[in-house]
Amino acid sequence: MNSISPHLNIMIKACEKASRIIIRDFGEIENLQVAKKGPRDFVTKTDKRVEEILIDELTKSKKNYSFLTEESGKIENNDKNKRWIIDPIDGTTNFLHGIPHFAISIALEIDGELKSALIHDPIKNEIFFAEKNNGAFFNNHRIKVSNKGDIEDCLFSSNQDGLKIVYPSLNMRSTGCAALDLAYVGSGRLDGFFHNKINLWDIAAGILIVKESGGTTNDFTQYEHDSIDIRAASSSIYSEMMKKLVNF
Repeated sequence: MNSISPHLNIMIKACEKASRIIIRDFGEIENLQVAKKGPRDFVTKTDKRVEEILIDELTKSKKNYSFLTEESGKIENNDKNKRWIIDPIDGTTNFLHGIPHFAISIALEIDGELKSALIHDPIKNEIFFAEKNNGAFFNNHRIKVSNKGDIEDCLFSSNQDGLKIVYPSLNMRSTGCAALDLAYVGSGRLDGFFHNKINLWDIAAGILIVKESGGTTNDFTQYEHDSIDIRAASSSIYSEMMKKLVNF
């Protein structure tokens, strides 16, 4: 692989530090204090602590960069055209139930364009990352989207309720972690991912990973950051997927 940028190196080090908290707390899940933000939206002290660590570590190196985060929202610093987009634990419900399928997600946006992305699954010790015009990687090995041409052979994911009923012809999974869904599209484990009304911090890093691995996504910038309709797939199957989703 090509050498990674200073930005990505900062992101990796921040994730490594934060992941130690997640791994420790995941081993003591029954003792965690949990608050309920909404009907299906939980937050733990782990979410908040991980986000604090990420913000602190990223700020040490780039003190003027701004942030958009799940827990803290918008943090505007001197440089408003450069911002980190962070989800400290995407897949919190999985985390709370002891299901080892969740991830830290960090993206760097400069002048409205995604430049660097990192999705780290701390339990499986899997790291997916990408940089604009430099490709996408899984644990230092370059990744590519799948090249399946028949939609019947494909595997799709969405966390939208009731989709298996609405789209019985699609082979569907619901994993509870959008960041890893997109990382899996980028690495060929999944062929496509789609979801309505999702937050930017859930998908920003994954979007760049999909694009840099040769996949296709729709234009997320036309939506508000907390209400995005995302479509992502391998380029060979994207058009067929979109035909299926015409009324979605």
